[in-house]
Amino acid sequence: MSKDNPRIAVLGFAIECNRFSPVSTALDFEQDVDIRGNRIVSEARSSASITLPDLPGFFAEMDRTGAWTPVPLRVCVAPPGGPVEEGFFKNYLVEIEAGLKASLPLDAVFMACHGAALAEGTDDPDGDLLEVVRRAVGPDMPVVAVYDLHANVSQKMIDHLSVFVGYLENPHNDIRERGIEAARHMRECLTGARTAITMMKVPLVPPQISLLTSKGPYADLVNYGQTKVGGDIMNVSVMAGFAYSDSPKNGLTAVVTARDGKRDAAAALSLDIAKRAWGMKERFKRSMMPLSDAVQLAASVGHDRRRKPIILADVGDNPGGGGRGNTTYLLRALKGAKAQGVIFGVFYDAALAAKAHQLGEGATFVASFNTQETHEFSLPFDCEAKVVKLSNGEFVGRRGVRKDTTVNMGPSVLLDLGGVQVVVISFRTQCMDPRQFEMFDLDIAQARVVVVKSRGHFRGGFDEFFKPEQIYEVDCPGLTSPVLANFTWTKLPRPVYPLDEETAWEPPS
Repeated sequence: MSKDNPRIAVLGFAIECNRFSPVSTALDFEQDVDIRGNRIVSEARSSASITLPDLPGFFAEMDRTGAWTPVPLRVCVAPPGGPVEEGFFKNYLVEIEAGLKASLPLDAVFMACHGAALAEGTDDPDGDLLEVVRRAVGPDMPVVAVYDLHANVSQKMIDHLSVFVGYLENPHNDIRERGIEAARHMRECLTGARTAITMMKVPLVPPQISLLTSKGPYADLVNYGQTKVGGDIMNVSVMAGFAYSDSPKNGLTAVVTARDGKRDAAAALSLDIAKRAWGMKERFKRSMMPLSDAVQLAASVGHDRRRKPIILADVGDNPGGGGRGNTTYLLRALKGAKAQGVIFGVFYDAALAAKAHQLGEGATFVASFNTQETHEFSLPFDCEAKVVKLSNGEFVGRRGVRKDTTVNMGPSVLLDLGGVQVVVISFRTQCMDPRQFEMFDLDIAQARVVVVKSRGHFRGGFDEFFKPEQIYEVDCPGLTSPVLANFTWTKLPRPVYPLDEETAWEPPS
């Protein structure tokens, strides 16, 4: 081991997979992030990286704390979608294993991941990746990884890691900080620290809208875990999991990394947190506003400026959870109610965006939504529209999850439908940053109603405009509906709460 200038392999594989969504392809990664070699280093040290912020955070802290030599392999990130196509994932594994072996000798490995991946042919690609890494570098080398708090955790993942670092905030405003934390743990491991990781899973799969960390049951669990960090305990990660993966790994999981190989201390704490989670399981239930009520409220707010503006979250069609970002239930209803002062975004329809770019700014036409999408929820809708402003879709986020991150939505357009202005994009992504509206010269502060295709990350970007009491989650059909009974589950462990009210769990002795 080179203590003065350690060689650390850097790689990443991040995608949140919804089993009910169309297969995620190489193009999905290509349109988001698929970079190799020195491009990884330059992006990680950029002030507006295209990668998730954990990578820049890790680099910044490693650079600050001493000399090191990054050995960049490959970083792949795609928007949430269906299971990854088999050929792409297998080729990725082959490339990573070959790259690690060719880079030896190494001192450590850092991985920027998500943890809720699926791939054709495997329900645990995250575990498969760690198995490949460990096979290439041996049993003793430090391997540190960062995961989204929606990760579905397997024992295989735990067995091959030295330190497990999960996000603490939802919306995920702390991704950079978790990269910084991972670097600190990495430095500790490089000095010879021995670690032990344990996990405890409970049959609790909460609806995604009940997993905010500002307050509520999940916040209480996360905060409790953080009070135990220090001394023997290096890291506590309460991983809520991702229901729509429909995975054998589903279930809220407490993951604890301990110092000095103190597995008993880690096991006791992970069991403690699991018991607490089960004891508060009923608090994870949460209701939404019916579509008809939401539209009636929006119409009223639009016509009465004495009322506070509102934000409607189309949580059933969240691209951040594998939704297509193009259901028209809410859009059609708002138009039918003659709602005014509405800005709506972002709607994924590459064909419609291309048509608007062909016509040019100022043109009026019949906008046909979803002419090339055949999914059961992607229903067509025609409406008179005016092309207000065109864009290449590139922006640097200014708040929340996307802050200081370069994002590309592809050729995009602002359409005026009369009372409703909608941003249409070509690369599917979640609406979570004000720049996605502001780049079209829309003044969010002047809008009466803002509609976002997002589950929760918009809260970290739009909180300067809307307080929690001005936010309404709308119950619409879609691939990310929080009503878990709407789905036909095939691999989700059953019974599981709250889907199965009778679920029982006895903590192991």
